[in-house]
Amino acid sequence: MSNIMIRALWLTLISGLSLQGCAQPKPERLGAPIEGYSHTSAAINRFSVNGNGGPNLAPYGYGGGQMCCAPMPVKWHSGLTVVVEWEKDTDPYAYVNWPPLGTDGYRAAYKLHAAKYTHHRAVVPVARYERLGVVNVHFLPCNQVAVSAGLMMPGTPNYPYKFPQKMEEPATCPTS
Repeated sequence: MSNIMIRALWLTLISGLSLQGCAQPKPERLGAPIEGYSHTSAAINRFSVNGNGGPNLAPYGYGGGQMCCAPMPVKWHSGLTVVVEWEKDTDPYAYVNWPPLGTDGYRAAYKLHAAKYTHHRAVVPVARYERLGVVNVHFLPCNQVAVSAGLMMPGTPNYPYKFPQKMEEPATCPTS
């Protein structure tokens, strides 16, 4: 082989190796869609995961459409938690006894009703996941919350939680 050919090969090899450092690193966090499940007779008017909004939920309801996005680590790690904040309406069907929609009486009834909404905040551990998927937030009796973030969806065999869709509030809630 000629010297020119050897130099060209070396130059190609060195150039190729130096370009290896230019590859984009894999992200450590990604935005995961948020979905919710209310297992109680209360409506969840709004909720957020680490400050990012989720859909409103009817009593014993789920879905409401996925909202974007909660930044989550691509790889689960021990001690992983999220902050869930929510507004709860414990009497979501009260409006059936209100004056007609659009009247001053309706507006007054709504104002009184909305004053009874309760606001909650919890730091919640995230169930172990192999691959990041949808952030599923489960609202349970006694203002308890459970969160998963993997590819498994509720109702599938490997989903980390097996909550019944309808759960009743106990007469007294445990104190934490």
